[in-house]
Amino acid sequence: MARKRNSHPSYLEHKQNGNARPVWTDALGVRQFRALPGAFNSPESKAAFARLLLELATSPVAAVGDPSGVTVNEVLAAYLEHAERHYRYADGRATSEIYEVKIVLRAIRLLYGELPVGEFGPLAVKAARQKWVQEGRSRTECNRRVGLVKRIFKWAVSEQLVPETVYRAIATVTGLQRGRTAAREMEPVGPVDDAVVDATLPFLNRHVRGLVELQRLTGCRPGEACSLRRCDIDTGGTVWLYKPVHHKTAHRGKSRTVAIGPKAQALLREFFTPDREAYLFSPRRALEEVGRTFKANAQRPPKERYDRTSYTRAIARATSAAEVEHWAPNQLRHSHGTKVRKAFTLEHAGAALGHTKMSATEIYAERDAGLALEVAAKLG
Repeated sequence: MARKRNSHPSYLEHKQNGNARPVWTDALGVRQFRALPGAFNSPESKAAFARLLLELATSPVAAVGDPSGVTVNEVLAAYLEHAERHYRYADGRATSEIYEVKIVLRAIRLLYGELPVGEFGPLAVKAARQKWVQEGRSRTECNRRVGLVKRIFKWAVSEQLVPETVYRAIATVTGLQRGRTAAREMEPVGPVDDAVVDATLPFLNRHVRGLVELQRLTGCRPGEACSLRRCDIDTGGTVWLYKPVHHKTAHRGKSRTVAIGPKAQALLREFFTPDREAYLFSPRRALEEVGRTFKANAQRPPKERYDRTSYTRAIARATSAAEVEHWAPNQLRHSHGTKVRKAFTLEHAGAALGHTKMSATEIYAERDAGLALEVAAKLG
């Protein structure tokens, strides 16, 4: 059995010249050596060794020396290690961003993994983008993935893995423009008609129906609805307040509160259980309520909570069964924003949706066409 390499630098004496020389194995599995100034055990060499330890504490692949010998594969492996630590919620669960990172890393690795990183440039980025276009990815998705490639190499420059010139070169790649590319265009996500939702509801189990109705009444995000627990709700006032533990802008230090009115309160009471920490909308309880049993050692036992993927999948199956147009959970948020904007103001819609910028609310709250007709009738 091979001896495990030490990832922590050892402060050793170089026998040939008497100087200090740390030896360690970096996060990429590469054996590293560093010649330090000064003799072994001298204050100068110990100070240099202390600096090296600080560098390694800030980066999984710090102090690799000359980056000219680094391959694209090594950069991608280093970034993946960084991403798996970085893109996580406070409880350790991975965010959805890590899945997109892995898709992009896989594509670049297959095309250019063995290439010296110094030879990776704008043409390589465009080739990867063309591959995504040929796979049928949308224009916005292709642009988003190119942006992620740039982010990877920008990070690699900050870790001294990649020469700055490489990042500056690939940063010149501009995004695909509407009408000037073969990439597929995606229609903007808009609200879903209430009649379509109502036709879908009979084909959903009680718990998924609860998720749908909660979103219709509050405009919360799908992930926020799926994560709802009784212990997260302040029921002390006329309007209840739900503060999600995890939400989209938590990493920016933003707070998020979902206001729950009387209709939503009545809905949620139907899902309360004695366990205040239990998720209100649960696939496991949904099966138990209809008499479905499952073995304790089943390979894929039902989970305690829905996530955005299982919630979206349940709606997709229901729309097919109902023979109505397909819609996604996030469209319920658009619908709620549109209704609030029509009944109140854009500012009210922004507050209800939890936006800090009105430009974001404009995306979710469709403009009321009736207002434009009124203006045209009077002034046009």
